[in-house]
Amino acid sequence: MYMLKLHHLVDNKIHARSTGPYSLVTQQPLGGKAQFGGQRLGEMEVWAMEAYGAAYTLKEFLTAKSDDVEGRTTMYERIVKGNNFLTTGLPESFNVLVKELQALCLNMELIEE
Repeated sequence: MYMLKLHHLVDNKIHARSTGPYSLVTQQPLGGKAQFGGQRLGEMEVWAMEAYGAAYTLKEFLTAKSDDVEGRTTMYERIVKGNNFLTTGLPESFNVLVKELQALCLNMELIEE
């Protein structure tokens, strides 16, 4: 029986992101340590947070901390001013979806109540 030691050290693996580069198309943070990107919140992680009822945390992850450009700047300004209330807009990925549907000659209107 042979044993091999894996040379994975925490110092080489650890990565954190405060701000950094964003994708030009979707305005989402880039992925990976080499590009100083963020961690991806996958579909199953979103389902788990929904199951635990973490609606406000999920809203923050999927908008202001992801691809909501206006929400990102608004959140920063509110933190600096000491206001904890978070207002979010539409994610940029939704705008990309609308543009893709328009490319297929499908019109989509958002009706806000």
